[in-house]
Amino acid sequence: MLRYTVKRLLQLVVALLGLSLLLFAWFKSLPGGPENRMLPDNATDQQREALREALGLDEPVWTQYGEFLGRAVRLDFGNSLSSGRPISTELADRLPATIELSLWAIAIAIGVGIPLGYLAARKRGTWLDFTAVSGSLIGICTPVFFLAAMLKVVFSQNLGWLPTAFRLTPGTDYTDVTGLRVLDGLITGEFDVAWNAAMHLILPAIALASIPLAVITRITRASVLEVLGEDYVRTADAKGLKAQTIRGRHVMKNAMLPVVTVIGLLLGSLFAGAVLTESVFSFGGVGSFVYAATTERDYPALMGFILVIAVSYVALNLIVDLSYGFLDPRVRVRS
Repeated sequence: MLRYTVKRLLQLVVALLGLSLLLFAWFKSLPGGPENRMLPDNATDQQREALREALGLDEPVWTQYGEFLGRAVRLDFGNSLSSGRPISTELADRLPATIELSLWAIAIAIGVGIPLGYLAARKRGTWLDFTAVSGSLIGICTPVFFLAAMLKVVFSQNLGWLPTAFRLTPGTDYTDVTGLRVLDGLITGEFDVAWNAAMHLILPAIALASIPLAVITRITRASVLEVLGEDYVRTADAKGLKAQTIRGRHVMKNAMLPVVTVIGLLLGSLFAGAVLTESVFSFGGVGSFVYAATTERDYPALMGFILVIAVSYVALNLIVDLSYGFLDPRVRVRS
């Protein structure tokens, strides 16, 4: 297991180095440059050259890349051209909201998708199977921002059942511990705050969970159907083992292998969907920050965001790889 883990860690480092190189090349190829964003249109050539020298843009490319890599390792992405604040501070303030929303979304997707996919496989050809497959197709085809807007109009504006925007009702007093509002409310005993935050999370979490839920349902169904047709399952049934034992020991454990892999990939993609979902619900996470950075050509902020998301993505996939090796020892042997 140690050798398998070290190998995956080395692959993680190589992937991050490759991404940093691509990101730096993209930044260097952008038209104009940060000096054009930071200086007025009527700035003189002397002012532009002085700013380039101050930013280190006049140094050799590999020297610039080395400095860029060193700052990235220290989580020093510079200052945002939009707000003037350190980008690491902006991300630290906003990332907990996106993490909380993503955790709720993946919890909904896993909690509903795996049981639904399993039941659809067990009831193959019935109305339940047809409904699950059709619903998953609709979930995959429906854009996240469109579903978010529909949920907001129906359940917030028309029915008034749930809040329309923000993480908490404006004016609510709360104690910030982790940045995760529901968890903070439970930790500090402010249960009204936890309930308030949970109500604000329901609609954006459902919208964000729609595509992962559809994918997990379909993958679980296909995987369970495949395992149910294996000889060892039929043999276990012929031996008279209890149905509960067959489902837990032989079917679900083996059927979960591809599902776990897909969940790891979906966790990384949730951040991309969160940008759109947070914009619809004014959620105050990284989404609004990235949107502002994109519209205002705040390239350093975009680079910092992409690097943080990339590190999160590969870290999650490392956890998935390790869990995959734990579930199936043959993976460790082959690796």
